[in-house]
Amino acid sequence: MRAVTLSGFGGPEVLQVEDVEAPVAGHGELLIKTVAAGVNRADLLQRQGHYPPPPGTSELLGLEVSGYVAEVGEGVLGWAKGAPCVALLAGGGYAEYVAVDAGQVVAPPEGIDLVTAAALIEVAATVVSNMDHVRLAPGETLLVHGGAGGIGSFAIQYATSLGCMVVATAGSEEKLEICRELGADVALDYHGDWPTQLREATEGYGVDVILDIMGAKYLDANVRSLAVGGRQVTIGLQGGTKGELNLGLLLSKRGTIAATSLRFRPPSEKAAICERVAEVVWPMITSGRIRLAGETRFPVEDVRLAHEWLAGGENVGKIVLTF
Repeated sequence: MRAVTLSGFGGPEVLQVEDVEAPVAGHGELLIKTVAAGVNRADLLQRQGHYPPPPGTSELLGLEVSGYVAEVGEGVLGWAKGAPCVALLAGGGYAEYVAVDAGQVVAPPEGIDLVTAAALIEVAATVVSNMDHVRLAPGETLLVHGGAGGIGSFAIQYATSLGCMVVATAGSEEKLEICRELGADVALDYHGDWPTQLREATEGYGVDVILDIMGAKYLDANVRSLAVGGRQVTIGLQGGTKGELNLGLLLSKRGTIAATSLRFRPPSEKAAICERVAEVVWPMITSGRIRLAGETRFPVEDVRLAHEWLAGGENVGKIVLTF
């Protein structure tokens, strides 16, 4: 089968498409013939050597795919060969075939084509699992960094659908307008003094929940932006891994800071998350309560361009590789 492999760690030039041995469906697994694979920032980190896959996982890049069931492994019920599906992976998605625990596979949302569906499961699972983790409730205020990106554009709409006020940050007027169109009540340019503007917009209250993709760079500003009893969950480290935390300020706000990783969860937890996505999120997409922010498509042969486009920061929505 064709797959994207690495000649080493580094820039997009280390990516290459070559023939490798295809996997087979083991016990409790499905073998999927890939139609499209989502491209995520975690893939860029793995390519650079900073984000190795969990032990025993495929070394190939790719955390989500769409396609058709090609083989049903022993012990798997409820799936038939040829069924359309999407899958949440720990790795291996940049390939024509991928084997995955059946619990991490769900049918795509009704009415959504498979290429578009390839870019939904990872972001939906990330947002839902983390908002559940910090117990986002109707009437609360959520701060989303990178509101025009794949995670951000989804989180804005998900929180809005729950009846929350949403504050989003982005880096250009075009992207700020996208955040507003998606439902953000307040959109702030992160090049400016967004913490002060946030306090003004919330009349000094702050935010109840922060979905943080930046890590160290925004740590102090995020803590200052929390309301009393506020909760931050960090899911990305685009702004560095080590920062200084003012514990006195956090204590005075009775605040909580958590950090999670979807990729390293055991299959049983991923299965539960995927089930919740299919139960809660897919109907939101089908009904139009969550509008898809669109995707940029690249044939797998142009995988280097796909990585360059994502790294460039100009992308809106998600990026997918098509097979």
